[in-house]
Amino acid sequence: MEHADWPALALSSWEPTYLTVHRWTQIVGKVALAEKPYVNHWWHVALRVTSQGLTLSTPVGHRHLTMTFDFDVHRLVLQRNDKRIESFDLEPMSVADFYARLMAALAKLEVSAHVWPVPVEVSDTTPFTEDRSHSAYDPKSMERFHRVLLSVDRVFEIHRGRFVGKCSPIGFYWGAFDLAVTRFSGRPNPAPPDIPVMREAYSHEVISHGFWPGGDWLDKGRVEEAVFYAYAVPEPEGLPKAKIQPGGAAYAEALGEFILPYEAVRTANDPDRALLDFMESTYLAAAQLAAWDVAALRARPPRRAAAELLHASVK
Repeated sequence: MEHADWPALALSSWEPTYLTVHRWTQIVGKVALAEKPYVNHWWHVALRVTSQGLTLSTPVGHRHLTMTFDFDVHRLVLQRNDKRIESFDLEPMSVADFYARLMAALAKLEVSAHVWPVPVEVSDTTPFTEDRSHSAYDPKSMERFHRVLLSVDRVFEIHRGRFVGKCSPIGFYWGAFDLAVTRFSGRPNPAPPDIPVMREAYSHEVISHGFWPGGDWLDKGRVEEAVFYAYAVPEPEGLPKAKIQPGGAAYAEALGEFILPYEAVRTANDPDRALLDFMESTYLAAAQLAAWDVAALRARPPRRAAAELLHASVK
């Protein structure tokens, strides 16, 4: 069954554009990384999904800067809080040219960004300033990807609202080019990873869910389609054998995660339900095996009468 809000997203149809835009988002993300005050688990540098595209805001000195990939009009828009704006078209151009255009636009806004010009979490680490091999941009593909992100973000919001414990904002992480949301048990991770970036991301016990367009996964191999994923850190014993929903979801040994193909969700009778079933069943499996206090962490929305009273009291 076809659903307008869940369009087809075959990796083969847009991978050159995806690889180029991935690096563009890293450049923008690194501007924020250089300027923005640190927030635990790197939440401060994740982009946010909006009705226009992907956006990231940051203080710059005594001013404020918002950087937006607008996939409606296909422009990168930079706006300071004093209404000064610089922008340029998103069109076929090399990563090196994008980097140069962005730095020139920032200079016009009197923003001095000190960016380490090397991509991360990709196998080809050609510096941004030298990368002329990644230069594709197909507007229709980015519009389709944006529609997918809007639908995924909407369902992730529902899942996030069902949890009363510490939970991440829903963020688009430019390192892996994925949209993710993470729940926390409240307990420290007894054996965090040795890599500094990962050690901070996984300093505490987590159960994380996300959406990834597919492609090369560094040392874990290649995934030939867009997928939803779920994992726990640390992974409790027995998790790979847990029964989860819906049909089509499975534990991928090579990745160390549960995955559900995007295609299985978008062609389901009720894509929202299929995705929520995946998120809730994998969360419960991991949380119960890891002895989280599932009952205490379950959000209980206010009853209708109480909600209406609260609404009336703030008018």
